[in-house]
Amino acid sequence: MSRKLFCEISPLTYAISLRKEIALRWLRDLASREKIARSRVSGEEPLPNVVKAHASVLRRRLHGVDMRLQENKITNLRLAAEKINGLAVKPGETFSFWRTVGPTDERHGYLKGLVISGNRFIEDWGGGLCQMANLIHWLVLNSPLTVTELHHHSDALFPDERRRVPFGTGTSVCYNNIDYRFRNDTDQTVGLFVWLTDDELCGELRSERPYPLRYRLTEENHHFRREGEKYYRISQVYRTAVDRKSGETVARERILDNHSEVMYDASLIPPDEIRNDDA
Repeated sequence: MSRKLFCEISPLTYAISLRKEIALRWLRDLASREKIARSRVSGEEPLPNVVKAHASVLRRRLHGVDMRLQENKITNLRLAAEKINGLAVKPGETFSFWRTVGPTDERHGYLKGLVISGNRFIEDWGGGLCQMANLIHWLVLNSPLTVTELHHHSDALFPDERRRVPFGTGTSVCYNNIDYRFRNDTDQTVGLFVWLTDDELCGELRSERPYPLRYRLTEENHHFRREGEKYYRISQVYRTAVDRKSGETVARERILDNHSEVMYDASLIPPDEIRNDDA
């Protein structure tokens, strides 16, 4: 029998470990030379060029998940959007999800939503904000900005339902030690704009002028495979850079190899998407 980690002994030891990690992150940030973006795009400094726009559905009927948590998530997303919308990231500055959003506890108006803890789902304050981080990461992937901190979801948590982006291109966030960050290494200011409609979380990445390249992300070789008693989702994600003027491809890179354990009921996997081990 393996020995339990300190954080696994009890809820109290978990809370102590979490506080320790939060404090360590603050200390690392104090010692860092990163310049965190804090200013706002003003009316006198418009950013007319839309680098990338995207929207994701707010309510998904997830197998075995209380829809109440979906509604709580929407409240949490609205609160986070107020902090992020209109943020300017100047050349040399870094965007930090948690340095922008701040604490997501009950005192700051957040509700309990769905979060991932280890390999299971639990309710916790501020749950559901991964959807906001996923949206921002997708905008950044379609730009020349530099991702400096990213924590991939390692498992296939839910079946696809109205999926609009390649599988695996999301990111985990957990206050405040599991952050999402990108740096603006370009020569112009960019701005993040996020808002909610009745049905969607919407976002735009804007800049002063168009960049010379545009980007396309594709998921290839997608299938499911049984390995022993478990099923895994397999695919590769490629990022292609295209010259905006000529339309020619100038670069193509594989940015992700998905080999993700299916955490939901395997009977929900489409049979025609399953390959044998020796396929």
